[in-house]
Amino acid sequence: MHLEPVPSSKAQVPSDAAAVLALLLQEGVTWGDSSVWLPALPTGSVNLFFTSPPYADARPYSRIHPDRYVEWFLPFAQAMYEATTETGSLVLNIKNRVAKSGPFKGQRHPYVYQLVIALQNIGWRWLETYIWAKPNAVPGRFGPRTKDAFEYVYHFARGPKPYFDLDAVRVPYKTTEAEIDRRKLDGNGRRNTEAGFGRNRTTTYGRGGADPGNVLSVAQTYNQHYGVAHTAAMPEGLASFFIMATTPPGGIVIDPFAGGGTTTVVARRLGRHGGGIELHQDFVTEAQRRIAASIADDVAGALLDIG
Repeated sequence: MHLEPVPSSKAQVPSDAAAVLALLLQEGVTWGDSSVWLPALPTGSVNLFFTSPPYADARPYSRIHPDRYVEWFLPFAQAMYEATTETGSLVLNIKNRVAKSGPFKGQRHPYVYQLVIALQNIGWRWLETYIWAKPNAVPGRFGPRTKDAFEYVYHFARGPKPYFDLDAVRVPYKTTEAEIDRRKLDGNGRRNTEAGFGRNRTTTYGRGGADPGNVLSVAQTYNQHYGVAHTAAMPEGLASFFIMATTPPGGIVIDPFAGGGTTTVVARRLGRHGGGIELHQDFVTEAQRRIAASIADDVAGALLDIG
């Protein structure tokens, strides 16, 4: 389906909740303020909120001081919680900052960790921390530190039994067929945890691939295809992993800080319904061009090596 660029004015929030969701999914990326659109979504309607919000004090288009970042983000988090299905998830890509002023000046500000705890306190279940390792990270001088080559991705769940399809994200075995056959003979492969989770490792060898790890090596995206450059573009490989793992085919994926539209492009390509909200009109126009062309990023054959 071909989508034309958005008009010159922000879309009006429909009065009917179902119409709100329908409009977001139809447009792909809607020009608007997520603080208004998210509370208007139907309760329990979204399978996955996948997003990379503006980082604290990082981008000229959205500067939020790290001292007040948690206070700024929590209304979005509460609205997403209400709109998420009982088996749904929130996947949040975020990065901490070196403080420019205040008591933490020159140190890593703890706002990311404060946010994770605050999300737990409003009901989100913190399932896992992933490390996005960036093999092509840009060198830079940040004081007595090496270059930034990773970011956090946090997986939160709405309820106690979230949808998670491990088979969808399995990776090729890094051993020989003979070794796999040997491991299948393991008679004591069951491992359980006191938290109530467990897995029989002897059964994984017949599933066509190994369990992935929580370190994802994905090449960083630096430029967009068209005229508007987004300075924090989401790489397709990162979006693909979490959309495949945490949403069923035909599920609904929403990005409340949609930027250049990568989440929507990838979700639709993977057989899900994708939509998003973006505050900046230039990014919305760019996103809709990319959605129409099914272009998610500019890294040809981007590395995805899950260790």
